[in-house]
Amino acid sequence: MKQRIVKPMFFLSIIVLAFLGAACEKTVPQMTNPTESPPEADASVQSEDRKIKVGFLMDTLEEERWLKDKRLFKEAVEEIGAEVEIMVANGDEVLQIIQAETLIKQGVDVLVMVPYNAEAAGVIVQKAHLAGIKVISYDRLVKNAEIDLYVSFDNEKVGELQAKALTALVPKGKYVYIGGADTDYNAHLLKQGVFNVLKPLIDKGDIKIVYDQWTKNWIPTNAYSNMEAALKANNYEIDAVFAGNDATAEEAVKVLSRHGLAGKTPVAGQDAELAAIRRIVNGTQTMTVYKPIKSLAVAAAKAAVRLAKGENIVTERKINNGKIEVPSILLPPISVDKNNIAETVISDGFHSKEEIYQH
Repeated sequence: MKQRIVKPMFFLSIIVLAFLGAACEKTVPQMTNPTESPPEADASVQSEDRKIKVGFLMDTLEEERWLKDKRLFKEAVEEIGAEVEIMVANGDEVLQIIQAETLIKQGVDVLVMVPYNAEAAGVIVQKAHLAGIKVISYDRLVKNAEIDLYVSFDNEKVGELQAKALTALVPKGKYVYIGGADTDYNAHLLKQGVFNVLKPLIDKGDIKIVYDQWTKNWIPTNAYSNMEAALKANNYEIDAVFAGNDATAEEAVKVLSRHGLAGKTPVAGQDAELAAIRRIVNGTQTMTVYKPIKSLAVAAAKAAVRLAKGENIVTERKINNGKIEVPSILLPPISVDKNNIAETVISDGFHSKEEIYQH
């Protein structure tokens, strides 16, 4: 009796499909009523034979802000009358490429992407364009690729806001810089903004950068190790800390707390995470930079549907990504400290007063 031989590739295919299914969320359009309803009305999309389908590639949902982006972008797309399929790479460069190929084969009309690796994501742009699909870079700029549009905040401005806040408090002293992931181009833009402000003070000798390191893959434990190394290298005497985001700032504060320095050493972050706002209230974090994510999600959703319909989008700003001048929609960020929490994150409904003050 002959035994039936099953090829190994069959099992590999099943494993890959199961993995993709776990990281993929397909959403069925439901009409919602967000406070900012996009002006492109339902009729313009629904009058067509089928709904426009938007593919949304995300890097991670590990941080609070990306959960907000996912929800708000989904709501904004569905409010216009289109549908969206979301895939999350969980910090895996290869998986993100595979997910992009999946969405392209499914026939999405436009691809919106938060790249894990700014350089490697260029492959995704090439694959999409070969299929006649336009690509929007969402909040993180894809490098060295002919992306069709970049929708984000002014990330250099984010860094400038951080630097202005810290130099106002500490005009002279030893500064520590703990950046984000080196693979995230936004982390480089943020750093550029910081040093736009610091350079004159460094040149005068008022400020000295005594530690400068990236946080590999944005992993919190790496940020913690960086902060420990910075303190140790400077005999536990530093005057201010720049953090790539609020999660990084949290790790810096943990280390400072261990050495009795929390609240004494100013720390700047970004993203206005709830935990960061609470630290600002408690005095262990100096400031954060608020980026109204709903505005970003709505702008990206509108742009995605317009591109899918073949419309041309003209922007006032362009950002060079190493290959082309990318048409860019850049929204203004907002500095938040203990003095303006009520009129920023609370007023916008980003966080509630009860959440922040835990009443």
